[in-house]
Parts: sequence; C-alpha cells; structure tokens
Amino acid sequence: MNIFYELITAGGALSTLSATLLIVASFFTSLITASLGIGGGVLLLAILASTLPITALIPVHGLVQLGSNGNRALMTRTHVDKQIVMYFSFGALLGGILASFIVVQLPLVFIQFAVSGFILFMMWGKKPKAHELSPIGRSIAGFITTIISMFVGATGPLVAAFVHRSVADKMRITATLATCMTIQHALKAFVFLFVGFSFSQWGGVIVAMIASGALGTFVGLRMLKRVPNETFNWLFKAVITLLAFRLLWQALQNLA
Repeated sequence: MNIFYELITAGGALSTLSATLLIVASFFTSLITASLGIGGGVLLLAILASTLPITALIPVHGLVQLGSNGNRALMTRTHVDKQIVMYFSFGALLGGILASFIVVQLPLVFIQFAVSGFILFMMWGKKPKAHELSPIGRSIAGFITTIISMFVGATGPLVAAFVHRSVADKMRITATLATCMTIQHALKAFVFLFVGFSFSQWGGVIVAMIASGALGTFVGLRMLKRVPNETFNWLFKAVITLLAFRLLWQALQNLA
C-alpha cells in the first residue's frame, strides 16, 4: 500500500485526492479531444497548472499527452494523411534539436505567465484560418510549434490551425492531428530528458493518467460525429478561462 501511495502521489508531491482528480481529468480531456477533435490538451494543461509544481508542469503534461495522442493515432491509423505527417515531422525534428539547446529551467513566474497567456489566447484570441499548406509550410509549422510546445505545453490548437485541411472527413483530421502531436510530444519528452528532468518521480501518476486517457479516447472516438451544443462550448471556455486567471493571479502574487 505504501509503495502504491508513493507511486500514485509522486512521492508525496500530490495528495491522494489530487492524484485521483488528475486521473479522472485525463479520462475526460482525452474523451473531449477524441470526440471534438481538439481542446482536451489545453484543458488538461490548465488543470495540471493548478495542481502540479510548476517545474513539472510542461514535461509531465507532455508525457501524458504523448500517451493520449499516441493511443488516438493508433486507433485511427488508417485515416492518417501521411504527406502532412511526413513534412510536419521533418520540421518538428529540427525544432526539437534546436529546443534541446535553449530549453533551460525557466523562472517560475515566466512559466506561469506564459501558460496562462497561452491558454487565454487559445480560448479568445484570433487564430489563423485553416488552409492547405505547401510542404515547406508544413515543415515550418512543425518547427515553430515544437519549439513553442517546450514552453507552453498544449500546442494542439496551433498545430490544428496549420495542418487542418479543407476536407469534410473528421476522422482524417483527427487521425492526422493525433499523429503529428504524438511525434511532437515524443520529441518534447526526449528534450526534457536531455536537459535533465527526472520523470521517475512522476512515473506512477503518468502511467495511470495515460491508462485512463486511453479509455477516454476509446469512448470519445465513438462520439466523434456528435456536434457539441453551444452551452457545452460556453462552459468549456468558461472553465479554462477561470483556471487560466487563477494561474495568472498566482504569477502576480509571486511578483509581489
């Protein structure tokens, strides 16, 4: 029992209640992303930001998202647009190599401001319109979003804006986005290992979140064709915005 407690709470860094809530949150955020195509990663980032030590936020979120997107990519592999993935991966690899030299232990306040600002922009800012990119454009998208991902975590909405194409097949969009994000999060995990972050302390809760996320993905993919209503979208934005403002308030307190 003590060993289980140590694993699931990251050696006491989390309470049992917090760890349980994160595991449940991983299920629902994976379900959201699988059923709506996008959104769960940003929501999970906001939840983790209010729970985890800020120094563990981006690497832990990245590894959990690697599992979530990997499961979704595996379950939808027959729908993947291989051309988009190929060029995106090339740029992402270059971005990951560059990031391994510039990602350092950033100040707490910087991460708090960056994450809260990113979340608010994703919810309320003006994003690029989806359109088909050239091979060079896809590679540039992979390069830029991979670097950004090292600092703010959930770049799924940005990647979607670059790689979504004007097609009606939602399964194709979901599968391609999941595959691109799997590659990006895998590179992120490697970079954080390279710069010395220890995932071992967080291994238990990460594995549990990946497992619950896989179940959420399985359920969500069966809801994929359902269109969310306006009330759900409004509540979704409201919850994430409140969590982002909470993190922003914490950052302002740290400046005082």
